[in-house]
Amino acid sequence: MAKALKFGGTSMANADSIRKVRDIILADPEAKYVVVSAPGKREPSDTKVTDMLIALYGEKTEEGRRTALDAIIARFDAIIDELGIDLDLSADYAAILGSSESDSYDYVVSRGEYLSAKVLSALIGYEFVDAADIVRFGPNGRLDDEFTQRLASDRLREAVHAVVPGFYGLGANGRIKTFSRGGSDVSGAIVAKAVGATVYENWTDVDGFMVCDPRKVKCPKIIEMLTYRELRELAYMGASVLHPEAVFPVNKSGIPINIRNTFNPSAKGTMIVCYEDLESGKYKREDRVITGIAGKKDFIGIFIQKEMMNGEIGFCKTLLDVLYENRIRLEHMPTGIDTVTLIIDPTGVSDEVLERVVMQLRDRCHPNTIEVQKGLSLIAVVGHGMMSTKGTASRVCGSLYRADVNIRMIDQGSSEMNIIIAVENEDYDRSIAALYEEFVG
Repeated sequence: MAKALKFGGTSMANADSIRKVRDIILADPEAKYVVVSAPGKREPSDTKVTDMLIALYGEKTEEGRRTALDAIIARFDAIIDELGIDLDLSADYAAILGSSESDSYDYVVSRGEYLSAKVLSALIGYEFVDAADIVRFGPNGRLDDEFTQRLASDRLREAVHAVVPGFYGLGANGRIKTFSRGGSDVSGAIVAKAVGATVYENWTDVDGFMVCDPRKVKCPKIIEMLTYRELRELAYMGASVLHPEAVFPVNKSGIPINIRNTFNPSAKGTMIVCYEDLESGKYKREDRVITGIAGKKDFIGIFIQKEMMNGEIGFCKTLLDVLYENRIRLEHMPTGIDTVTLIIDPTGVSDEVLERVVMQLRDRCHPNTIEVQKGLSLIAVVGHGMMSTKGTASRVCGSLYRADVNIRMIDQGSSEMNIIIAVENEDYDRSIAALYEEFVG
């Protein structure tokens, strides 16, 4: 029986937090495979090691690069000295600026995880396994899951215990390649699947996944259990405890994820499980209509009305063609018999681009009216319990009505597991609080 554990940047930030990591690992005989992030902030005003490495890469002068590297060396040497371990990383420090890959952004910024794993390996006596030996990306830049799992399974089978740096692997060109920020979560999931772990424990600095953003509701409840599907919906709408791609390797293998708090290890945290296992009765959880609430701000709404739109073949295709040609991502498109709403991602959509899109929609679709509104927030109310509970949409609308919030759009997913509403940015915080009060209280 083996567990895979991943510790985030806050857990690896300094000697005191790393001692907590050590104690958690050594107290659990099943904790055999560990993935770590680069050291994070020691305090709010501090700088993450990854950001220090990004700054180092951006330095244009030899003096600037040396000064930036010295600060990183000082950070790791202080951790090593305080932990009292016999570890010489001088060759690894020198390689950051002196290896054949020193001109690579991905190589430089990945060294935080690399050095972090070497420190923990020396502290707890686990074998260091370089992520470059077990993680592979294809020519398209995406993870080569099949090749990676074969490499990782073969290599980790040889190691009774191992520490693996997260965040990176090897690209198709034989050079270091990184995931997107937060990618150590994905690395942990890869290791968990490769070793057939009983559970993937993701250790961070919160007690678990909260029902909603604690900045909007004071002390929201912790979600004791949610499914991978619910997690994907909440993560897509901004809930960011876990990297959204981390679920795929373990979901396919039926391995549960347990979100835990390094600084409060007695807390049970949040379990993330397969819906099928929940449905079969393998796991039990509190009977609640909704599981979580999440949202994002600053979307753009294009509201279109045209009489007899429903009888016009290809009308919606024309709308989508205009968005595609202007490289605009569509978030939602609820329709009525004579109306359609386009909720679009504002990324890269300047006033000039938006004006061009509206002109093209007028020229090609000939609507009776077209209205544009900026500053819309999307809020997702998510939960499998909605599928078997009458009146959920009524409760959503009623709670927002009582909070004096005007709903600009409402859309329910085909799975009946989520309801998406659009409100004005100024009503966002009030909407989150009203929905939480209605469904959780």
